Amino acid sequence: MAKKLWGGRFKKEIDIDFFEFQKSIQYDYRLALYDVTHSQIHILALKDAGILTPKEEKKLHFALQEIYTEIKENKFKPNLQSEDIHTEIQNRVEKKVGKLADKLHTLRSRNDQIAFDEKFYCRKQSLEIEKLILEVIKSFLELSRRYIGFSIVGYTHTQRAQKVDFKDYLGSFVCIFERDRKRCDDFSNKIVASLGSGAFKGTILTKHYDNALQGIIKKLALDETIKLQTVENPLEHVSDRDFIVEFLSILSILQMHLSRFAEDMILFSTQEFNFVDLPEEFCTGSSLMPHKKNPDFLELVRGYTGRIYGNLMALLTIMKGLPLTYNRDMQLDKEPLFSSVDIIKDELKILARFIKGIKLNEKVIEKALEDESLYTVDLAEYLVKEKKIPFAQAHEIIGKVIRYAEDNKCKIKDMEDSLLNTFSAHLNHKIIKEIFG
Repeated sequence: MAKKLWGGRFKKEIDIDFFEFQKSIQYDYRLALYDVTHSQIHILALKDAGILTPKEEKKLHFALQEIYTEIKENKFKPNLQSEDIHTEIQNRVEKKVGKLADKLHTLRSRNDQIAFDEKFYCRKQSLEIEKLILEVIKSFLELSRRYIGFSIVGYTHTQRAQKVDFKDYLGSFVCIFERDRKRCDDFSNKIVASLGSGAFKGTILTKHYDNALQGIIKKLALDETIKLQTVENPLEHVSDRDFIVEFLSILSILQMHLSRFAEDMILFSTQEFNFVDLPEEFCTGSSLMPHKKNPDFLELVRGYTGRIYGNLMALLTIMKGLPLTYNRDMQLDKEPLFSSVDIIKDELKILARFIKGIKLNEKVIEKALEDESLYTVDLAEYLVKEKKIPFAQAHEIIGKVIRYAEDNKCKIKDMEDSLLNTFSAHLNHKIIKEIFG
């Protein structure tokens, strides 16, 4: 068992089964980069407070920087016997600098570290997801350009409604995902990574963090700019997980939109519709039926919506009755967070390529567009705009024309002028042909 950051007041060794049950290194190792950053800021505060000499701070900084580089180069392999990522970093520093590492955790709590780490993580992931959404939007625009001037059947209540431009159909998803992108952008811009709470009420070191933060930009080569500040209220800092709830809410809305697009494509690719031909490199076959081409990627996107929603509900449920300030229940916020981020990022990466491979079955769609019911609104609008008939009357006139065609199994554009005039003197074969095509 790896060395722990606590234990002086205990006489008995921790139960091995309980240790395995309560440790978090198996998933919170993903926060290593941010935890090292917290330590690098912390040692500057310790130097400012006179607890570390400049020489000691420099030695610790180099040790931490070596670990930082190892993480960045994907060479970091955590010891799964460590209790958590904070303990793992502490132990690695000790291997590099010996007993000096005992000063690293001076006047610091893991409660403060984890809140800082998670805010840093959420911001970075939000920025990455925003970029992936942008690639999906670009794919929609590319598909739209490929079918400029082409129309499809539009639906309400899953019933045929009106003829619409395909570019407008795709444009609706561009608008939808642009809102998702903007939510991610707003979220990442307002995240502030605070530190200096100690366990929950601050320490004598807290005031030294301001000076540490002023020097940190020069000291560290951070990949991105992020708002850093000393905590305003230390109790709130260690007990707050609102930012994760908000992030998971944003991802849930995004997932809902991914699922709705997936459902459209699943429906339109069925033989009953046959409007689209899906890229087969994102489909699978059947182990029994040789003819099958199953839209498995889309179905998994639809299915994962339950997981994404569940992750949000899991965290809301964890947090709903916790007294201030930090409670160990909050350790369980990480797996739902990591799960949602991983799923969303994988889906977006694949979807950007998937969209580019969609093909319209143009002849099938053109045949469907012969359905006269798709143009009845246009006919009613003609009566309103050109003949100044009140819309309620126009609606009733066209409704009667449709009913007559259905009852007599005939097409409206085949009706003689004499028949059309029985519904309205303003209707004739020429107008019908112009509007219906």
